[in-house]
Amino acid sequence: MGLKWTDSRAIGEALYDAFPDRDPKTVRFTDLHQWICDLEAFDDDPAASSEKILEAILLVWLDEAD
Repeated sequence: MGLKWTDSRAIGEALYDAFPDRDPKTVRFTDLHQWICDLEAFDDDPAASSEKILEAILLVWLDEAD
């Protein structure tokens, strides 16, 4: 069972692990969406995301980075 868009905490943590040197404050949503879809554990419909979901994931990543 892979990651779904609703798994914002797990996705944010996975992004932090995948991009440890990246400042999440500089990430564009288009890049964020692609990186999430490219995660090995991600298993959901790429078209099912929304700005609200991406914001929630980005907030987790910001929290992990601090």
